[in-house]
Amino acid sequence: MSIAVLGGGAFGTALAISLADKRATTLWARNAHGMAETRENTARLPGCRFPAGLYVTETLAEAVNAHILLAAVPMQKLRSFLIQNSSMLNGKTIVACCKGIELETGLGPVAVIREVLPKAMPAILTGPSFAADIARGLPTALTIACDDPAMCIQLQQALTTANLRLYRTGDTIGAELGGALKNVVAIASGAAIGAGLGESARAALMTRGFAEMQRLAAHFHANPETLSGLSGFGDLTLTCTSTQSRNYRLGFALGTGQPFDTTTTVEGAATAQAINRLAQDHGLDLPITAAVAGLVENRLDVPSAMKALLTRPLKEE
Repeated sequence: MSIAVLGGGAFGTALAISLADKRATTLWARNAHGMAETRENTARLPGCRFPAGLYVTETLAEAVNAHILLAAVPMQKLRSFLIQNSSMLNGKTIVACCKGIELETGLGPVAVIREVLPKAMPAILTGPSFAADIARGLPTALTIACDDPAMCIQLQQALTTANLRLYRTGDTIGAELGGALKNVVAIASGAAIGAGLGESARAALMTRGFAEMQRLAAHFHANPETLSGLSGFGDLTLTCTSTQSRNYRLGFALGTGQPFDTTTTVEGAATAQAINRLAQDHGLDLPITAAVAGLVENRLDVPSAMKALLTRPLKEE
């Protein structure tokens, strides 16, 4: 099955590099001309050379001829991308490669694809993965989630490479929510370390953040085991403990009071606000999410957020 990656950011480029080592792969990007000449994405992944099997194009109509389309665009831009190109994308197999919840609707990427392109076959690829690691050929394991069991097997086989091992699930909601909420907890973890609160505080935030992930997923009828897997616990561990994570770095900047590059896409900022709204609408208690939403909306500072968390009523774990 032919594959095309739609989006030339760091993650999309990294996936294309890994996939092209296995089979011919197309990468669609707005800056494709420069990448085709240099055979690398010098802006996002300098030094990671493109394999011979990777074809780069600026023509979307050329890329969408592939059997499997990996949509590597930011969560908050996914809907507009799908709408603008619906005539070419409807009816296709589209694998979302973004993690988050849409700010305006509270929907995850699979739900957005399903709503905008009712004839498409939606799926999501998620789990613990940094673009630089994938592009360098370092090993990781990811989750592929799709409602259709037969298609899920096909996607698992097609997208597994020498350094990417895929596990499959039919629980698209759990995979969506795990990948989304772990970014929110990563912001909280970065803020704790940036504010000098220590490793123990980060461990507590990760643990209680994981409880929030499970609470949210259970409310929306996801499988709890999904959250204990790669798309939940695995991604949470990676994102909350590494400076490679943009969400962690945003939190660290908030904790230290340092400026942060606002041109960098940080999915957890909008996701915190979206999930906080969902929690309020559905009567869910997600205090860490509420604190992070307050931080990114400039309603709270880190000391106030931590005080609010630490002075909550005592309860059974």
